[in-house]
This record gives sequence, structure tokens and C-alpha cells, in this order.
Amino acid sequence: MERRDFLKKAALAAPMAAMLPGVGEAQEAKKAVASAAPAHKVVTPAGPKVTLNVRDYGATGDGKTKDTLALQQTIERCSRLGGGEVVVSAGDYLTGALALFSGVTLRVEEGATLNGSTDQADYTVAQVRWEGKWIKGYLGFISATDAQDIGIVGKGKIVGSPQERGRVDRATGMRLQALLEFVNCKNVLVEDVDTQQFGMWSTHPVYCENVTFRNVTFKSGADGIDVDSCKHVVIDGCTFDTGDDCISLKSGRGEEANTINRVCEDVRISNCTFVDHGFACIGIGSETSAGVRNVRVDHCKFVGARSHAVYIKSRPGRGAFVEDIVMTDLEVSGAQQGFLRLNNLNSGKQDEVPVPGDAGIPKFGNFTFRNVHITDESLLVAALEIHPRKPLDGFVLENVTGTCKKGISLANMENVRLAGIKVTGYDGPLLRTYNVTGTGLTGAVKIDEADLPKVPDPVAEPAEPYKLH
Repeated sequence: MERRDFLKKAALAAPMAAMLPGVGEAQEAKKAVASAAPAHKVVTPAGPKVTLNVRDYGATGDGKTKDTLALQQTIERCSRLGGGEVVVSAGDYLTGALALFSGVTLRVEEGATLNGSTDQADYTVAQVRWEGKWIKGYLGFISATDAQDIGIVGKGKIVGSPQERGRVDRATGMRLQALLEFVNCKNVLVEDVDTQQFGMWSTHPVYCENVTFRNVTFKSGADGIDVDSCKHVVIDGCTFDTGDDCISLKSGRGEEANTINRVCEDVRISNCTFVDHGFACIGIGSETSAGVRNVRVDHCKFVGARSHAVYIKSRPGRGAFVEDIVMTDLEVSGAQQGFLRLNNLNSGKQDEVPVPGDAGIPKFGNFTFRNVHITDESLLVAALEIHPRKPLDGFVLENVTGTCKKGISLANMENVRLAGIKVTGYDGPLLRTYNVTGTGLTGAVKIDEADLPKVPDPVAEPAEPYKLH
């Protein structure tokens, strides 16, 4: 596939339409604003100038010889010649960290495997984002920084170091390497490859724009994709089998991220299948200090989660918002703690320098979940952990069928609409509420205030205003 073709496909794959239907006039107005959000820009750069095979530049592919230098030289030569495609033909290539440059597509052909070196000295130390902060750590196995018009495609495999265990090097405290990491890049395509990672996150785009993952297999001992302060992201037709969140959307933690203010926005997730063994299939937060907005999830299958199929989370001290989240046409089974949990009271560890006062209380709003079928879930919705000082404004749950053991619990919400909830098999009331207004609430059982989760104490104002340092 020529370079111009895959860039066009990436550009056209992300219509950021279909925001939240109205739950009142305020929501209709927000819908109009959200629908006007920019889609991917159509990029039509010059076509590939060269096609280089790594075998022609000294790569052996014998699984024993380190091919790092030959692989990296081929990538750099391709870039210097004006860009194009670097072909990794069939073979097992042992390599340390590799860096992509603008205009270069890495094609890992069927029968080819890029295997990460087990020697930690073969990975690059840089400033990396970890738990919402920029720290010293190891950059990804395959990475790109400040690049544009780049790709990783093909039917081959990319496998991280099997020696990597955990996410932080215990001896140094440095974050370990992700499998794929893109920092401040534009127009990125990852397509068709089969990836396997062990201890650290599999894939981490941060500060990126126009990123597409299509038909990628993610097998990971940790997270699958962490979309970190990016905009215009498409995740389509991918398969996840992970030890932690399959997909996590985030935008940093505490005053550092709140001050930098790089929102995570305009994310489309479609036609994916999720199996998670450690936490949630889709997690939004808890790192939300620059905000997360305009997220659409549709036509996805959630077939296993240790906690919830979907968990939207934050806490006081994060600040900012999570808003305009729309999920439709979902099939959910095997989530051990239920379909959906909402929590902006106490998720995630507190930052060392949190956002203080009311500004530090994250605002949730405009969430829609429609056309959902659940099978033998432990509960449908758990949403009692909503901060009373900033009630969730706009919550739609509509056309839900299937079986569950417990129903819906809501607290501190306004402009709620429940309709077409046709589930069976539950014990107790279908709906319990506290301080909730809207429609479809008839017959709700009132929750006693004493049964609500504890609201954390306000974050105190610092002695001096925060400054980036």
C-alpha cells in the first residue's frame, strides 16, 4: 500500500460526529458545539520516494544477532532520502530500541517478527510520561518523537522484551519501555500488526494528533493502548487481551498536567473486542487533569473484565472535566463487577501537587449509553461516587436488555433520562437514587444518605501558586 493511500485512510477514518443526543436545551446546545469539532485533516503528502529492505543494509533476521544498527540505519536512510517504506521481510529480528522519523512507514511483513532485546541497556532513556507526569524513564521499544506522516503496518509481529516485568525499574525508579510510543506526532497509522508486550503498557501515544489504530492485535501484561492528551484518534477493528485496561484515555495528573492543559479529545473506538484480566476494558481517567471530551464508542464486544466493562473515574485534586461520552451498540459479558461504574470521588492516587479547592473537583457531564445488551452481569450501573458539589449533568441510559444480578444506583445527577431498561434476573430494586433529577425515575428507591460513600476533604490551597518546574 502506498504512503498516500494509508494516510488518506487514516484521515478519513475518524468522523467525530454523533455526539450526545439532547437531554434538555442545555444538552442540545452542547451537542451543536461538539458536532462542530474538527475531524481529521486530509493529508496528501508526496508519495514514497524509496522502498528499502532491511536485509539489504545488514539485518540478518536469524533471531540471535542483534540487528539494531542495521534496522535503525535503514530507517534513517529512508528518512534522509525523502521518506518512503522500510520493509522488514520474513525472519526473526532481535533488536534494541528503534526510532521512526517523519515520512517513514515501517512494514513488518507476514512471517517477520521484531523481538525486543532482553538487555535493558539497549533502550533509550528520555523524559517520558508516567502516571500523568513527565519523568526520567525508558522510551518505547519502537518510538517516534516530533514526527509526522509515519506508520507501522503489515501482517508481522512486534514482541517486547520477555524480561520486562512490572512497569517501573525497581533499581532506578525509572518507567520501563512501552512497546510502541509516539510523542508529539501527527498523522500516525498502526495497522494489521500483531503485538505482544509483557510488563509495561503496550502502546502509548502522548501529545499526538491524527492517530489511527486499525485491525491491530494487542496482547499485553498491562494496558493495551493509553491515549494520553491526544486528539483525533481512531481505534477500529482491534482485538485486545490485556492484563490491565484494554484502552485507557487520560490527560495527566495534578497541577503539572492542569497547567500544561493538553486535553484528550475526539476519540472514536469502534468494532473492537475486549478481554481484560486486571481491571476495565475501557477506562477513562483517573488521570484527567487537562480534561477528556468527545469520545464515541460503538459496535464493540466486551467479553471479559476483572472489574467493569467501562469505568469512568477521577478524584478531587485532578480538576478539569470528563464530558460528551457516547457509547452505543455494545455487547457485554464476563465483567466481574458489572457493566458501568462512574466515580469522581476517590479513584487513583492523589498527586503530590494536586489542583486545590473547587477547581480541583472534576466535572462529569453528558454521558450517553444506548443499545446495550448485557449477559449475566453482576450489576448494570454503579454511580454513587459522584461529588455533590459538582453533580453529573446529563446522563442517558437507553435501550438496555439482558440479565444482571443488581440494577442501577445513581447519586448527585441532574438531567437524567432512563428509557427502555428491559433487564431481568436482578435482586432488589431495579433503580436506587439519591439527589437525582430527570425522567424515567418513577419507582426509584431512595438511598439513605448514610449509605453513600464518604466525600473526601477539600484539597487545601498551597502557600504559593504552582509554577511549572
